[in-house]
Amino acid sequence: MKHIFIGGAWPYANGSLHLGRLASLLPGDVLARYFRSKGDKVLYVSGSDCHGTPVAVQAGQEGIEPGAFAGRYHEAFAACFEKLGFSYDLYTRTDRPSHHETVQELFLRLLERGCLYPKTVLQTYCETDRRFLPDRYVEGICPVCGKQARGDQCDHCSTLLEPSDLKERTCKLCGNAPVERPTEHYYLALSRFQEELSRYAERAKGWRDNAVQITKRYLKEGLQDRAATRDLSWGVDVPLAGFADKKIYVWIEAVSGYLSASKQWAAQTGERWEPFWVGGEGEVTSYYVHGKDNVPFHTLIWPAILLGAGGLHLPDRILSCEHLTLEGRKFSTSRNWAVWVPDLLARYEPDSIRYFLIANGPEHRDADFSWREFIHSHNGELLGAFGNFVQRTLAFVQKSFDGAIPEGELPARWETSLEELYRSTGNLIEGGRLKEALEGVFAFVRQANKYFDEQKPWL
Repeated sequence: MKHIFIGGAWPYANGSLHLGRLASLLPGDVLARYFRSKGDKVLYVSGSDCHGTPVAVQAGQEGIEPGAFAGRYHEAFAACFEKLGFSYDLYTRTDRPSHHETVQELFLRLLERGCLYPKTVLQTYCETDRRFLPDRYVEGICPVCGKQARGDQCDHCSTLLEPSDLKERTCKLCGNAPVERPTEHYYLALSRFQEELSRYAERAKGWRDNAVQITKRYLKEGLQDRAATRDLSWGVDVPLAGFADKKIYVWIEAVSGYLSASKQWAAQTGERWEPFWVGGEGEVTSYYVHGKDNVPFHTLIWPAILLGAGGLHLPDRILSCEHLTLEGRKFSTSRNWAVWVPDLLARYEPDSIRYFLIANGPEHRDADFSWREFIHSHNGELLGAFGNFVQRTLAFVQKSFDGAIPEGELPARWETSLEELYRSTGNLIEGGRLKEALEGVFAFVRQANKYFDEQKPWL
């Protein structure tokens, strides 16, 4: 029996769940259900990312605590995933004490092993709002592609950024140009892992092409050390004297949720988390499922943290979806441009949504959502092919055999075809090629429908 770890990306708890986010998360549930059916030991975890300035700012505007604000969306996310049939072993949240403890333990371990170091830097400060600005609250022009970007990452070209890299910087809160002030922070010595991560990436198997290409690009450009703390009011405390007004950087602590969630699951169930994290080669396979925006955090930053901490299993398979767009534009919670999952669930069945996202989603290239295609995928494929085959078979059994399935003999070519379908579908699922797997199943369904018509058993 193998141990299979599946980590689903953590949706940010500052707005409703939209279809673009769901498209990037659904493969994780498909994998979990598949491996459990094989008899493997599966641990499938995720949770709501409850920290960060957007949560704190929006909570302040409503006059409530950040935890209560994030909790509203956490509960909504959990309800959506339950309705959609997601089979998480644990869906948790990052503002739990157990998560804070795990993150702080990792931070101190990295510090002890020389992977973190203090550095006085100039950080963006808004004189109008009288606060240091989180990276995401500095906006400007990306120096690489020339498009609008945030101070942590450009969504257009996936470049990791510092606020100082941006041109024509403005504060997202007030729109004024910020200044820079000195402040002390700890940095993750990512550059020290350049050779080790290069070897790791070269050995990697089962990564989607976007993950391979994005990771190669960063390694070719040379890894840069990255801030591990920030001047924030809401997040995981830095466990060091003199840093009471600072928090552990959200991108460092959010990915650590995979480990903290595993430990929480173990504490709640009496199971052991270690076989999923410290097993020998071949004993455990880990899958990380997310959108391509998160590739460098899962192929470089999280592996660097695991290597720095020592003795923990690195990601094996990276299933990073491309973008799902709406009328050619990327889904966006902050810009209120999306198809919201709660609204979709109020009108359509979960299986219709799941089928559409697997069959037509952004597995290997960007995909544009349209209501016409959504309706066609249900009526023409899910209902027209599979539903038709099931309904006509059951109706025939009921009419001709009083609802009792008679003894029969499966023709050899159909038995061989079925066995091959099981093998090929399983191999494709394990390789993260869900769309091909589903196409193979439906090709078989169409063949069966044709065979039914040719044989005319009702005569």
